[in-house]
Amino acid sequence: MITALRTHELGKRYGHSPALTDCSLTIPAGNVVGLVGPNGAGKTTLLNLAAGMLEPTSGTIEVLGAKPGSGSAQVAKVGYVAQDTPTYAGLSIADHLRLGSRLNPKWDATLARDRIKGLSLDPARKAGKLSGGQRAQLALTLAMAKKPELLILDEPIASLDPLARREFLDSLGEFANTHQVSVVMSSHLVGDLERVCDYIIVLVASRVQLAGEVQQVIASHSELTGVPAGPANLPAGAQLILDSKAGGRRTLLVRTDGPVSDPAWTGTHVDLEEIVLAYMSRAERSSQATKLEAQR
Repeated sequence: MITALRTHELGKRYGHSPALTDCSLTIPAGNVVGLVGPNGAGKTTLLNLAAGMLEPTSGTIEVLGAKPGSGSAQVAKVGYVAQDTPTYAGLSIADHLRLGSRLNPKWDATLARDRIKGLSLDPARKAGKLSGGQRAQLALTLAMAKKPELLILDEPIASLDPLARREFLDSLGEFANTHQVSVVMSSHLVGDLERVCDYIIVLVASRVQLAGEVQQVIASHSELTGVPAGPANLPAGAQLILDSKAGGRRTLLVRTDGPVSDPAWTGTHVDLEEIVLAYMSRAERSSQATKLEAQR
């Protein structure tokens, strides 16, 4: 199986602080992957490792079957847009495209030119005069025209307004489908990711909490409501993700292999955002409990 990204017990430390711990992932090529988690979870570290901008402290990482940044041919396979979609304020859009053509051996000048025209951007305009959404689209154009096999995007839509986000994601989805490019994109905006992503990774406290195809993840989780009871009353085969009580009722978010038929529980479907938030909440609670235990 061709993989876009494969890691095994990958770890990265900055001094004594872990930024990523025991990260093991296998992401098949051809997926549009959403990477979600709170600030400080390790998302940017993972993406920088995948882009070859960092070296791991422990474990291994492969991108498209090779070590990230292991040579010019490998670098040419990966497009990367960092946080804040950096561009050169003093250069015009046309200058950016000329620079891209000189730095990238597989540069697609037609794709770049057509995208800029389709976005109604003036090639003579300086990047410093563009709006946030326009700069993001310029940065995305540069990454696309490189003709990568894997496109890595680190929080590219965080500062955009809803319309600019939609336009950006529509462009990304069309490009990925047309050119069969794998994409890994980090974001806090799960609702937006669900529109374009078919694979999800939840990263909390430097560890992977959940990874899988979006539709499979949604299908395997349910919210159960019933009277308060101990864990022994959970339906057979159900894995408890989050437990809450309110108004004399107990609500569980569980992962199961099939439908829940226990009459003691009323089951309802949950969307991707609810599932992601549950895993994040569970991991944060566990992390806080570990810290408190260490202080005793």
